[in-house]
Amino acid sequence: MAKDTESKSFLLRIDTATMEALEHWASDEFRSMNGQLQWIIADALKRAGRSPKK
Repeated sequence: MAKDTESKSFLLRIDTATMEALEHWASDEFRSMNGQLQWIIADALKRAGRSPKK
């Protein structure tokens, strides 16, 4: 995934079971939680045809 020169932070509240599942998935793919969430969001945007214009 391309790195932007600017990024924004936000708070995300999710239940414990979901957090644990995401941590396990990230670990399986050798990503950080942040990296895994960025990948999931980018993939969902791409599949929905809503990727940001470059």
